[in-house]
Amino acid sequence: MPRGPKKHLKRLNAPSHWMLDKLGGVFAPKPSPGPHKQRECLPLCLILRNRLKYALTYKEVTTILQQRLVKVDGKTRRDKCYPTGIMDVVSIDKTDEHFRIIYDQKGRFVVHRITALEAQYKLCKVSKKRLGDKGVPCVNLHDGRTIRYPDPLIKEHDTVMVDIATNKITEFIKYDAGALVMLTGGRNAGRVGIITRREKHKGSFEVVHVKDASGHEFATRSQNVFVIGTGNKPMVSLPKGKGLRMSIVEELEKRKEN
Repeated sequence: MPRGPKKHLKRLNAPSHWMLDKLGGVFAPKPSPGPHKQRECLPLCLILRNRLKYALTYKEVTTILQQRLVKVDGKTRRDKCYPTGIMDVVSIDKTDEHFRIIYDQKGRFVVHRITALEAQYKLCKVSKKRLGDKGVPCVNLHDGRTIRYPDPLIKEHDTVMVDIATNKITEFIKYDAGALVMLTGGRNAGRVGIITRREKHKGSFEVVHVKDASGHEFATRSQNVFVIGTGNKPMVSLPKGKGLRMSIVEELEKRKEN
């Protein structure tokens, strides 16, 4: 019997949103343990090699990272399989480029280029609120952070804006009807819309009903919802498509126009 954690990942078992070609090899990079789950992250080597095309091979990725050129959320990372996840900021100081990892309207990770001003902060979902050692109030965020002494009005499922340099909460958005949200899981992952209502089911999952900008309504579980703003104003810039998913016919017509 094999013992211990698995150290390899076959390419066919890799998450489909990594968009790896089936015939490009046998294996895929296995994400290291880190702040994001294996199925909900994008390893650094895929960002540099497959998305930004700064490297042609795995070995070139290692060479770039060992020169301490890449930062994730303001910290230099040298692990080629380091897991970056939703809302993480990847910075390359040498080229003065900044990117945010975010979902497109089809639920696939995109490396979205942002300004240096926007790269100073990130949005984090509050996954848990609790009392820590000696009764100190804390909030646990979706990317593994723990922040002490938060605003007493912050509750679970709310979103906080974290200043990356100081690790302090500068602003927060309540999770409620009227909030602008991005879905991070389920078949509607990547879609953006406004919460119309919430349904609580005792002993089961809370269901959230969301309406997007084109008037389509859809429902999902509350755990798949990530608040990104209020009304029609997101606090981060969105990638092309703005989270509006089109039908196959609409996509075909748009392609014909172009």
